Amino acid sequence: MAEALFVLVLGTATPGGGFPVYGAAFAETVNAQEPKLRVETRNTKGSSENVPLLEEGKLDIALVAGDYASGALAKPGTRLRIITAMYGSPGMFVVRGESPVRSIADLKGKPVVLGTQGSGLTVLGRMVLKSLNVDVQEITLEKAADGPVFIRDGKAVALWGAGVGWPGFETMAKQGGRFIVPDAKEIKTILAKEPQLKAMTVPAGSYPGQAAALNTVGHWSFVLSSEALADEKAYVLAQAIHRAEGALGARLAQARETTASNTVAAAPKIELIHPGVRKYLREIGLMK
Repeated sequence: MAEALFVLVLGTATPGGGFPVYGAAFAETVNAQEPKLRVETRNTKGSSENVPLLEEGKLDIALVAGDYASGALAKPGTRLRIITAMYGSPGMFVVRGESPVRSIADLKGKPVVLGTQGSGLTVLGRMVLKSLNVDVQEITLEKAADGPVFIRDGKAVALWGAGVGWPGFETMAKQGGRFIVPDAKEIKTILAKEPQLKAMTVPAGSYPGQAAALNTVGHWSFVLSSEALADEKAYVLAQAIHRAEGALGARLAQARETTASNTVAAAPKIELIHPGVRKYLREIGLMK
């Protein structure tokens, strides 16, 4: 008799952003590790839609950006559970190389693309700007891929995004774009006002032309499920993710942070990690 096949539907986000790219790499590398498992991706509106879809049982697992993830996991009686940490999302702005903008304060009053309406990255950008009392003409998009186009066509002076390997940043960097991050004083101000965020660094060379490391703020994104996901499925998935770490990291730079050890370190509470995942983490010695 053939082994049972676990089919898990993974919610990502709109085409052109980082989540669909990550989701495709995640599904293919994880599926290659375990014949009993098949992860299938589904485009959604992003984190803001993925959380209710998980809660309603319309997705098995989903990618959820840090702000949405931390908020959802902090709700009393939440039924959401962590499958794995994805990556830290250090937030930055990017402008054209010839732009006169040199600081976040220079963006005041100017049109800035913050991302798609349902994206956790958009929320992160709003948090940073609000913390620094910088009001901009906020632009939200239907498709994340349109961000660099708005900069090219002069409809916006800056594009907000986050992480290593983010498609919008890749496009802008190849065109000579320049990154704008908070200075040390601004980072302290942001973290004081938004303690759920963390200081993060984008390593030098993460993007074309980026010679120096960039210090900023951000948060952890997670692959989440509902607690209704069967323990056996969560266990098999956790095992496959662990086995896929090397292949996933080799395929996608930001996915190098998708590790079992980071899952334990990034979880707000150990109890929020799915019981099936915790069982596997105990077996490999990362949890007691």
